[in-house]
Amino acid sequence: MTDMSSVTLPARVDPEKLSALLEEAGWRRVGGRRGIYSRYSPPELTDAWLNSSLLLPLDEDAPEFFDAMKSALLQLSQDRDFWVRSVYPRLIVEASDEFRFRKESSAPSGFIAWKSGERLVESARRTLVAGAKSYMGPGRHFVNKHGRFAHRYLDQVLMGQSAPGSYIITAYAPPNAGVPISASADTPAFALPELGLASVRDVSQAVVRAVQATVEALEHYRSTGSLSGFEAGVTQGISYEMTNAILGIAENSDGADISVEWDPVTPAPAELDSRFEFRGSDVDPLNKAATRLAADTSSQVSTLTGRVHLLAKKQAGSPGVFGIESLTPGRTKKVRVRLSDEDEYHEAVRAHEEDLALQVSGRLEKEGNLSWLYDATVVRTLGPISDYARPARGSMEGQISLFSQQVNDVTESP
Repeated sequence: MTDMSSVTLPARVDPEKLSALLEEAGWRRVGGRRGIYSRYSPPELTDAWLNSSLLLPLDEDAPEFFDAMKSALLQLSQDRDFWVRSVYPRLIVEASDEFRFRKESSAPSGFIAWKSGERLVESARRTLVAGAKSYMGPGRHFVNKHGRFAHRYLDQVLMGQSAPGSYIITAYAPPNAGVPISASADTPAFALPELGLASVRDVSQAVVRAVQATVEALEHYRSTGSLSGFEAGVTQGISYEMTNAILGIAENSDGADISVEWDPVTPAPAELDSRFEFRGSDVDPLNKAATRLAADTSSQVSTLTGRVHLLAKKQAGSPGVFGIESLTPGRTKKVRVRLSDEDEYHEAVRAHEEDLALQVSGRLEKEGNLSWLYDATVVRTLGPISDYARPARGSMEGQISLFSQQVNDVTESP
């Protein structure tokens, strides 16, 4: 039994919305009086519901409405898991579309390795940001383009509690809110296109459309071994940012998925799927696709693999700078990297803390005694630095390693 003193109740509840949430969760309407109350039966009989049903008041003008609704909510909260995951978060906001990012974990139910949990939260955020950028227009590699718009969208999203079992990150996006197209626009509670505002629901649909296109490209790769599906899907929202975000969800997993439930108050889009599955084996094609999409064919781009050092972020909100000591034979040994996207600084910090090799791509220039990689992007985080040690160039081992690296560079180049 739930301790009633510990239950937080919404100040006001729309009975039609609560009815829709119950029916969405499998509850059945078993009686009532039109416009006055409805009676619901749970999908499964438990100790809490063995000899009872839920009476839901409908007439908000009735003098007993508030007390009757409070009683109904307290009764629902007896099922703590159902209340925390499916009812309360959806009631405290006017309306919400729900994203769930799930990753199978070998840890006990409801737990995940700390670093894997951090990685999943980061990847979920990157998925939303990448999809929001695609709302503004397609792009192979956005870098910092549309970044402010994407983060204004993210400001509208709430994060819910993770669900027990396989680790799940939940995000709630209010469909009727507005996202200013430009930083100068105000943000009312609803979207008016003529005022330069995008509907949060429209941006959320762009996120789902981009994830769906990425899944279709993965399916095409599985059947053909070709990355052409990623190139073709750029117009539907595939980008370096999206492939890299989903890579973080799929890696080191025994299965992962992204699912979405559209708020029943606002009609759901019919043309979009609602669940997208990923495998650990998807990491390799996602890595290759990210590398290809990150390449800028209009300028000379250099890609380096190395050890991170000299982390520096002089201004809050700035992308940050770090040093990288190349582990690739035949390349400049030490390079300063100036990132184009502040989100990727966290990936460089992680590589530094965990002694992982990092692959970065950007415009290589020489300034005095220093080599710089400008407008740089983190392509991917690799394995332990010891696996990529730089062998002596004069040794036979060094010659073999250099040849192997050259082969890899050719086969992985766009």
